[in-house]
Amino acid sequence: MPASGIVRKIDELGRVVIPIELRKSLDIGKREAVEMYLENDSIKIKKYEPGCCFCGSKEKTYMFKGNKICSSCIDNL
Repeated sequence: MPASGIVRKIDELGRVVIPIELRKSLDIGKREAVEMYLENDSIKIKKYEPGCCFCGSKEKTYMFKGNKICSSCIDNL
């Protein structure tokens, strides 16, 4: 993975600022949720996109009263 050339320090509370250039490229706005996870020996951060409220799937989801529900769970209901 190529280096981005941006270095940030972790503060006393364990926080790190994600540079605006990176937030803009991922369309992450103020107060938006991000997802963090480990992959091999790296911490990955990506824009959080919730899936189905029952199974977590992100395939073929529909909004119903403010909740995402996938077609498979709709069939099971």
